[in-house]
Amino acid sequence: MSQTDDKVRGSGNEAVGNVKQAVGHVTGNEELQAEGKTQETKGEAQQALGNAKEAVGNALESVGNAIKGSGH
Repeated sequence: MSQTDDKVRGSGNEAVGNVKQAVGHVTGNEELQAEGKTQETKGEAQQALGNAKEAVGNALESVGNAIKGSGH
């Protein structure tokens, strides 16, 4: 999965998790609240993975540019 896919899916999971938590809170459904929190956490982790992939890609690009610039 690409960094963009991870970020988009992460945002989606985080949003759905927040909605589930809110609905669970309003209805008094603790199970739905817990499910929402779990999904929100999953979304945050997916976004972090996407950010990490982006950082690695940027670092590799910088190294590649440095090598090209050194004449090797």
